[in-house]
Amino acid sequence: MCSGGYIENTYSSKKDKKNLIFFIVVNEFCERFSYYGMRAVLVLYFKYFLKWDDDFATTIYHTFVALCYLTPILGAIVADSWLGKFKTIVYLSIVYALGQVVMAVSAIHDITDANRDGTPDNMGFHIALSMVGLLLIALGTGGIKPCVAAFGGDQFADDQEKQRSTFFSIFYLSINAGSLLSTIITPMLRAQECGIHSQQKCYPLAFGVPAALMVVALIVFIIGSGMYNKTAPQGNILVKVCKCIGRRYSCQYSLCPICSLRNMTQWLNPAHLVLQKLLIAQVKMVLKVLFLYIPLPMFWALFDQQGSRWTLQATTMDGNFGALVIQPDQMQTVNPILILILVPIMDSVIYPLISKCKLNFTPLKRMTVGMFFAALAFVAAALVQMQIDKTLPTFPSSTEGQVKFLNVVNRTLDVQAGTNEFTLEPYTANNDYLTFDQTFDLNLGPGISYPISLQDGNRSTRVIIQDGDVPRTLFFNDMKSKPEDGANAIRFFNSYNSTVNITVGKLDYEAIVYNNMSVYANVPQGNAHFKIVNDAGVECIYSQELGFGSSYTLLILPNFTFGEYCHQGIKQVLDIEPNTFHMAWQIPQYFLMTAGEVVFSVTGLEFSYSQAPSNMKSVLQAGWLLTVAVGNIIVLIVAEAAKLPDQWAEYILFASLLVLVCIIFAIMAYFYTYTDPAKIEAEFSRNEPEDKKRKSLEMSRKDSLEQSKERRESSDSSSDEDECKQTKI
Repeated sequence: MCSGGYIENTYSSKKDKKNLIFFIVVNEFCERFSYYGMRAVLVLYFKYFLKWDDDFATTIYHTFVALCYLTPILGAIVADSWLGKFKTIVYLSIVYALGQVVMAVSAIHDITDANRDGTPDNMGFHIALSMVGLLLIALGTGGIKPCVAAFGGDQFADDQEKQRSTFFSIFYLSINAGSLLSTIITPMLRAQECGIHSQQKCYPLAFGVPAALMVVALIVFIIGSGMYNKTAPQGNILVKVCKCIGRRYSCQYSLCPICSLRNMTQWLNPAHLVLQKLLIAQVKMVLKVLFLYIPLPMFWALFDQQGSRWTLQATTMDGNFGALVIQPDQMQTVNPILILILVPIMDSVIYPLISKCKLNFTPLKRMTVGMFFAALAFVAAALVQMQIDKTLPTFPSSTEGQVKFLNVVNRTLDVQAGTNEFTLEPYTANNDYLTFDQTFDLNLGPGISYPISLQDGNRSTRVIIQDGDVPRTLFFNDMKSKPEDGANAIRFFNSYNSTVNITVGKLDYEAIVYNNMSVYANVPQGNAHFKIVNDAGVECIYSQELGFGSSYTLLILPNFTFGEYCHQGIKQVLDIEPNTFHMAWQIPQYFLMTAGEVVFSVTGLEFSYSQAPSNMKSVLQAGWLLTVAVGNIIVLIVAEAAKLPDQWAEYILFASLLVLVCIIFAIMAYFYTYTDPAKIEAEFSRNEPEDKKRKSLEMSRKDSLEQSKERRESSDSSSDEDECKQTKI
């Protein structure tokens, strides 16, 4: 049947339903892969490509997530009031795919890398493209979020409840499958090296594959267009509820006589009496649940930091699991894996066991426990952070500098730097960096002294070389932070009296002349093979096992020789210790957070639906998504306002806030009275015949009164005419 351009198709065969399920489920799988894949690497893209610090990267990340959960309200209103679900999904999917493409283009460093050094020359261009892409993605993913599941449900008739249930099971399975696979695959793509002029981490591929999947999702969804049941927009219930509340209370407290009269007429009009009473009862039930939602954003404030703070935490840990090496952003896969494990355990084991123990474990009590689990997860994260901090080097503040001394003179030197005295054997360096906040004198022997001034906030190495009869120093900048993304920063100093060329994989150090230092190259974890070649083309292969996050200066000694034993002519100088605290220690905090999510989120949705009127479940769904958005905004406020010097202290702060909110929620839950919306609506249905009878009697009485009035007016009119005639005479 065609109505206003909307076609309702009735497909009852199993084959047709399978086709419908295929198109919609594949669309959802691709869309979720696209979203979670892009989001998995987003905070690392901010930090390592756009060069933002941890706090600003976290701020923009949570701003983006908040937008993704605010726009579903807009999408629902557009779909239900104007375009319909099908057109809304198609149009916003185009916006979504365009945003993903823009993000992929923004990550191509060669676009503005004129000098081909691997770093974009116009970072503002890349930032602007990134922000445009994220805005389009937030509008697209949020806009279609409330439409796809509802559109799938529209494909089934009222008597096909079993088929609809099967569809939703497959639908939500596709969501988890897309999320799980994307958080495994996309970090692997990001870890690849790619580029036209220089090889860098392949963020264009990490964003490009989700963009391609979004295009596939759109094409698959459009292909099934002819088989869909497309219902016409019938108005958004959220808008109706807001209008009802606004009109009711604005008129109730208005002093305007016209408004008061209109309000009275509307409420007393028998034709609308039952409808208004039912609508008000439904709105009251919804507001009662929405009031309980007020403390919930604090849970999401902690939960969504898995993709920001916890991922950044993983970059300072050891991800070597033996046969498997885990990237920092791949640790997020622990969450969907644990969900697939814990959901059936909770439903089949934990909840029945609690029920057998005669404990009244109501939905609101479950949600309280879930919030407490999330707080414990952040306590665990704080404990992990304390252990990580013990392994991290102390970098200089903005008012001081740090220096290390490397002796490449073939004799022992007694060194005095300021008040620090130590001895350097040939081709060795002092173990720790020395910190100075002002100029100091460097003494290398009797009568050999140099004033040394360090740049504030920087680390450097002073290489001591022989210059004629006296030693002197060469200055080189060092790493002033942990190497990016768990890589290892490796450089060479050439004290061999010949120019050498060094490569490792696709990285080229280029020519290193005598008594000079190469640039740093980020070498991934594993057994690195460095190829050293002289001007004559003679090669040496030097191998070194690397962990995560270390920094080395490899010193090519003066007695270096090419051949089988060339490795004996190379000496390691450790600048930054590798990550030693293992990434497996994050699993307990992920377990606690996922257990909290299962108990809190699944139960919360179930509770909301059980307490919502039949036609207002979408209102509560919008309210639930809004709590996620507000939770991410809370992260911005707390992270920016607190400005705590230690990350573990911030974790404790969030845990404390959630415990406080948990107590408030428990008190609110204690005074909450559960209702049965179906029974309340049924009572109104039973009262409707009586109201109709009353309406009929009142209408009859009204008609008789109007007829009497008309007869009276007619009699008065005749009397007036006679009187008028007599006056004229």
